[in-house]
Amino acid sequence: MNDTTLPPEVATDLHNGLQAMGLDVAALATPLLAYLTLLARWNRTYNLTAIRDPREMVTRHLLDSLAMVPHVESGTLADLGTGPGLPGIPLAIAHPQLHVTLVESNGKKARFLREAVRQLGLGNARVAESRAEALDEPGAFDNLTARAMDTLAGIIEVGGHLLRPGGQLLAMKGVYPHEEIAQLPADWQVLEVRPLQVPGLVGDRHLVVVERKA
Repeated sequence: MNDTTLPPEVATDLHNGLQAMGLDVAALATPLLAYLTLLARWNRTYNLTAIRDPREMVTRHLLDSLAMVPHVESGTLADLGTGPGLPGIPLAIAHPQLHVTLVESNGKKARFLREAVRQLGLGNARVAESRAEALDEPGAFDNLTARAMDTLAGIIEVGGHLLRPGGQLLAMKGVYPHEEIAQLPADWQVLEVRPLQVPGLVGDRHLVVVERKA
């Protein structure tokens, strides 16, 4: 890998974003910048994300993922189709008591994830190189998330078996997903739709909380 040095503005953008979100700058900035440096370096060779500009990565990857921090703090979380680790790695950094499984079937992305977990010393994160529907861990997770994967019904179809009874799907969406909610399977229901505030991000962002009906 070629050495990658982030522009100094990246640290400033991250510092300002964390501060605006009320997050602990002193605790989070260093490991998040280490993750971003690693992602930018690998991305030059392996095309892990279409976003190439590190400053844009701060907003659209790091801060966007961290908007979920107040909504999941502990227990077990499966991040389906995590790609280069979003939102799973930022959440694992922000919440050491949260046990995150990064589910990714693409070999080069899974290889990056294993290296990121190792280099960042994330003892609360592990990589499952698998398609979500093939992951044989039924009822193992308190929460599922999927940041850029399919419709709500599609996520449930491939990953619903992973949730424990009473567990919740925390799905990150753009505009309020009226049509997706209307197409949920009959035995699933939306508990709430929470607007998310992401510093510097143009457009709507919502967190949709879904659970299986009792």
